[in-house]
Amino acid sequence: MWVKICANTSLEDALLATEAGANAVGFVFAESVRRVTPAQVRAITPHLPESVEKIGVFVNASLNDLIAAVQECGLTGVQLHSGCESDAAPRLRERFSSQPLHILKVVHFQQGLEVELRVARADGAVDAVLVDSRTATLLGGTGVRFNWKAARGSLTGSPLRIVVAGGLNPKNVGEAIAVLRPWGVDVASGVESAPGKKDAAKVRAFVENARIAALRLKLDSAVVG
Repeated sequence: MWVKICANTSLEDALLATEAGANAVGFVFAESVRRVTPAQVRAITPHLPESVEKIGVFVNASLNDLIAAVQECGLTGVQLHSGCESDAAPRLRERFSSQPLHILKVVHFQQGLEVELRVARADGAVDAVLVDSRTATLLGGTGVRFNWKAARGSLTGSPLRIVVAGGLNPKNVGEAIAVLRPWGVDVASGVESAPGKKDAAKVRAFVENARIAALRLKLDSAVVG
């Protein structure tokens, strides 16, 4: 189970996530109370383990902005929300062909989800699809979960690597994994003590509960098989 702790705003919080066992840490470059600058991220990433993915979250970013952030901030991945250029993923893949770059495409649970998943599947440059909730004013970090049972048919049958986000926290991440059987999970506000500040106990519990749920799925599959 791939686990990403997103919306880090300090070295302390990013290190907390890595020490808890997260596979990836995220940094929000878009408009948000958790927004960070390239200078802030550039000061954090050199101090993180090489094995941990450093992913920038972008909304309405140009290709040049994406390239600059990857290069200047030591990012190993990008998360592309709405407003980014439609061909950003393949162009980034071409630009960084000599180095690993994890590219996630964000879709929101809504009518037409299956169409968006088919489009993402056709884009060979995308490594995984992150399915998030949204509100009238927020594209992510809403703290609101989407309808997992309604989405189950679309997500569990998808050949894509699916990352579930939106309203996750230590108490419900196990349920989300059991219902949706994703490749990964992503959390931001669900492990905070205040906007932009992580809660150590919640971060550790989230990672631990995600691992337990993933192991339970694996054991259940082995019994069925």
